[in-house]
Amino acid sequence: MATLSVVTITLNEERNIERCLRSVGWADETIVVDSFSGDRTVERARALGARVFQHDYPGSTRQMERGIGYATGDWILFLDADEEVSPELAGEIRRVLKEGTECTGFEILRKPWAFGRWLEHGGWFPDWQFRLIRKDSYTVDHAEVHGGYATRGLRGRLPGMVYHYTYETIFAYVARMNEYTSLEVANRLAGRPEAKARWYNMVLSPISHFLRMFVSRGGYKDGMHGFVLALLDAVYAMLLYAKLWEYRKAQQEGRPTPPITNRELNFLKRKQ
Repeated sequence: MATLSVVTITLNEERNIERCLRSVGWADETIVVDSFSGDRTVERARALGARVFQHDYPGSTRQMERGIGYATGDWILFLDADEEVSPELAGEIRRVLKEGTECTGFEILRKPWAFGRWLEHGGWFPDWQFRLIRKDSYTVDHAEVHGGYATRGLRGRLPGMVYHYTYETIFAYVARMNEYTSLEVANRLAGRPEAKARWYNMVLSPISHFLRMFVSRGGYKDGMHGFVLALLDAVYAMLLYAKLWEYRKAQQEGRPTPPITNRELNFLKRKQ
């Protein structure tokens, strides 16, 4: 029977880590790569049998790859600390480990929870994530934010869900949005070094994002939750272009550019 290592990265996740790790208590091992949490994340993870390692945070895919380096399992399941594996998905993964498969990786359906309810529409669901891979077959696409993984070989999908407790409050959403939009500038420049932001991008892109989420993707079916999330996505789009404009303006004027990488943001957080 093949073995499974679960890899999780954390920073101040004491409210989530127990739920996450208990949902995969059947795995052969759990690896937690922590970015020097100031709460009881590490204590609680170790109490549940996880092997914990601490490193500065270089971005999610690079931190996860550190976890892969510590893992001993044949298969790797990537799990965020605010996620929980359903019993149905656990059973399917254990079946794959026992019976074998021609696939070298699997997509898993993730269901998000935000502001007190499960989301069903607006592009939030269904949300297929490539999370289960053979350790000897994976490739990685590094990015400052929203990097990803692939495998050399067949890809499949598994029944069951990962429950994602995405945002408890709007405050949490806005805090993460501020960080992610800065990192998205780095992503944009890595793919298009000549990229610029015009005034009409800051007007039309938010409108397009709102209409796509709330109307085209049915966000209105989630009621006020769908409306608020579509508005916040519009703000996200506006902030991304505003920060790209800010970055280019600083370059042109020879001023220090605002932080747009994980390394720069980590340095800024330590100074605060």
